[in-house]
Amino acid sequence: MILHEEETFSRERMEKLQLERLKATANTVYEKVSFYRKQWDDAGISPQDITNLDDIKRLPFTTKGDLRGQYPFGLFAVDKSEVVRIHASSGTSGKPTVVGYTHNDIKMWGSLVARAISMAGGKQGEVLHNAYGYGLFTGGLGLHYGSEQLGMATVPVSGGNTDRQISLIQDFKPSVICGTPSYILTIAERMEQMGIIPSGNSLKFGIFGAEPWSEEMRGLLEKKLGIKACDIYGLSEVLGPGVSMECCEAQRGLHVAEDHFYVEVIDPATLQPLPDGEEGELVFTSLTKEALPIIRYRTGDIASLSRDRCACGRTTTRMSRIKGRIDDMLIVRGVNVYPSEIEHVLLGSNDIVPHYQLHVKRTGALDTVELHIEIKEAIFGELGQNIEHEQIQFLSGEIQYRLKNQLLISIDVKVCPPKTIPRSEGKAVRIVDHRKFSMTNT
Repeated sequence: MILHEEETFSRERMEKLQLERLKATANTVYEKVSFYRKQWDDAGISPQDITNLDDIKRLPFTTKGDLRGQYPFGLFAVDKSEVVRIHASSGTSGKPTVVGYTHNDIKMWGSLVARAISMAGGKQGEVLHNAYGYGLFTGGLGLHYGSEQLGMATVPVSGGNTDRQISLIQDFKPSVICGTPSYILTIAERMEQMGIIPSGNSLKFGIFGAEPWSEEMRGLLEKKLGIKACDIYGLSEVLGPGVSMECCEAQRGLHVAEDHFYVEVIDPATLQPLPDGEEGELVFTSLTKEALPIIRYRTGDIASLSRDRCACGRTTTRMSRIKGRIDDMLIVRGVNVYPSEIEHVLLGSNDIVPHYQLHVKRTGALDTVELHIEIKEAIFGELGQNIEHEQIQFLSGEIQYRLKNQLLISIDVKVCPPKTIPRSEGKAVRIVDHRKFSMTNT
């Protein structure tokens, strides 16, 4: 269902609105955020230089490093007395990135997530099961407020305690489930272990995100749970979930909330804009945020844009599914590859489960990558639980051949016994980097 008229604006009308809001945002950050004022002064740019949308390309980028450098509140454009909520990243690779919200920001965020849930099939009066984590991570509260604003009965179960999740799904009969695709798959697998048919439930739609996932994973989740699975995108630095959303009618790209965000794709090496259809790094500029407006934020996420009309009737620009993150890209013997591309190959096998990890190690001066995959329990039992069985070794060779044939990478493959690769209650850990540990011990 189309919830807001802005979703069907003509291109001319949308760009007029974007320019008005961009000018207002530019004036705000220049006047109230010393970081932007200095950055723009150094570049010889002022808000008055923005006369059309193309002028945004003259503005400097903002990076995660800039947010960390201004920790904690250096990028806020309002007095702290106006901030009603603060979220932050985990800070595992340095200072966390801190984001703030005014009352109006929270209201706008809830409205956009309500739009997103509606786009994915959610309806007023139905029940939404929210398995995203609550806390400093924006996922749980973002979906929660949007669901309530749409008028759905929201179950704030958060992540973990999988058996209880299943019990609540059976008892409360939700029509929508939200979470990371890897954790929702864990829920479906646990149902099977308990003798429950996952597809025999009340669920109709799934809203999944916070990690890259392939079309093969979508197909697997839809088949297991009997749902339509749609992708949601957002990141705390820009807002949180709801920046863009896939519609259940077409499932062909995520509709960007262009009335609130201006989106670009750039070449991450040259930093030059790329045309529609070409993959590059997503860059977002907020147009309506009060507490933490952000200008040309380099997300690190790889995707492309398209502006053709969608079958659902919406006219907003669509971004492709996220292929991966720049910092997750691996170079395997000279070939660039993302974990989601490897997932695409793995899910073509009927003998393994869709849980995997890439272990990166350093041998001398060279980096090596080993792919760990997990064999299905039924097959493992048939082979006498012998991991050295020749059939398992054949499977390893078959996966190696597919990776070489489809992705042009040569990689060592280790077949692991069932249930030995860690399951996630949030974002799946796909890359295990042993180099960091090695360097601390040299």
